[in-house]
Amino acid sequence: MSGTTPAPGKTVHLAVYDTLADWETGHATAWLARSGYDIRTVGPTTDPVTSIGGLRITPDLALTGLRPEDSALLILPGGDLWDAGDDLAPFAAKARAFLDAGVPVAAICGATAGLAREGLLDDRDHTSAVSFYLAATGYKGGERYVEADAVTDGDLITAGPTEPVAFAREVLGKMGAFEGTKLDAWYRLFHDSDPAAFEELSS
Repeated sequence: MSGTTPAPGKTVHLAVYDTLADWETGHATAWLARSGYDIRTVGPTTDPVTSIGGLRITPDLALTGLRPEDSALLILPGGDLWDAGDDLAPFAAKARAFLDAGVPVAAICGATAGLAREGLLDDRDHTSAVSFYLAATGYKGGERYVEADAVTDGDLITAGPTEPVAFAREVLGKMGAFEGTKLDAWYRLFHDSDPAAFEELSS
């Protein structure tokens, strides 16, 4: 991370909480950072949290201090806590504030269930791990579920837990980190191990 404070439009906020799924957002945050975005972590408080993989992370700020106008994107990774009670419900509520303000939100795995419970998937195309996982939340958006690796509908990006590369593709495209053939080459390199894509990406 840079030592200077970037303009709000260049700051991406990554939600962090106990049990967050380490593997789901790494491609997205790494390549956003390489594209000039400052990645800031947001926790329930500023107390350290521990990921599923045992990584200890000290959040840069607490959720109560996060404002949509200070951010270009909110990323919500999955985590066991999304299905273990209401501890992460405030993050879904914050996602609503972001979407209402026209600031993008990207949610993967269990975070999609949190958004479903918040009612944010009722009227937007979306995906997740599997349709019946979201159906169990009692949400009303089943008809908008899409069988796809990742889905973008307006300012909302969703994906299932096995698709961190497709998730990143949607995020990087939305944020303008890569566009057109470069975005396609990036995806083919990291998803398909296509050696020709490396040359395209490097040219």
